[in-house]
Amino acid sequence: MKITIFNGSPKAENSNTHFMVEQFTKGAQQAGAEVENVFLAKKDIKPCKGCFSCWLKTPGNCVIKDDMAELLEKIKGSDILVFATPLYVDNVTGIMKIFMDRIIPVGDPHIEKDENGESVHVNKHGKAPKLVVISNCGFPEQSHFQVLELLFKRIARNLRTEVVGEIYRGGGAILKEAPLILKPLTMKYSKLLQKAGREIAENSRLSKETRAELEKPLIPVDTYIAAANKYFDQLLSKD
Repeated sequence: MKITIFNGSPKAENSNTHFMVEQFTKGAQQAGAEVENVFLAKKDIKPCKGCFSCWLKTPGNCVIKDDMAELLEKIKGSDILVFATPLYVDNVTGIMKIFMDRIIPVGDPHIEKDENGESVHVNKHGKAPKLVVISNCGFPEQSHFQVLELLFKRIARNLRTEVVGEIYRGGGAILKEAPLILKPLTMKYSKLLQKAGREIAENSRLSKETRAELEKPLIPVDTYIAAANKYFDQLLSKD
């Protein structure tokens, strides 16, 4: 199984998103999957021009010459695509959105109705890779990922595939540089992320039980808020 992870954090490997991806990757590799991590921040990906040349003039090929041609080949050669992004304004990062816009060459302009009678583009490539979403945010509650949940369900519908795993971490700010007292909690969470990677590699699906464990609070919400505010006050006092 080939899993390709596209990390949309501007901080690349120095991000809480990568902390999650790294542990997920370990688990998937333990189960025998071939995993590739792609840092979008290190790629030259220009915004889509909306010219539709990739559909009408040069089908399957974008007129923009940058790193996207290489990334499209990675998408086509994958069994599972992982979209990893911190939450920015309740959504994916700008880098990730530009990348997603540029996936359009794999599609077809023709329209048909899906099994629910809703318009969708024709699938000309047959079986599409399954999708996994990994995200974290600075707010502690899990409710902040509502937009991502709906977004990727709609993307999966358009690509004629399915979302087989969603890993959302409220309070993600403490993952990468957790205080010593919280290390046992982040280590436990790391093990769960590894378990999630193994499940995806072995079963092509994250179990409901593992997702429920992954979504349990790392620390109480009020404790997190108080610590976050204290941290920001310390930073502001240095100015």
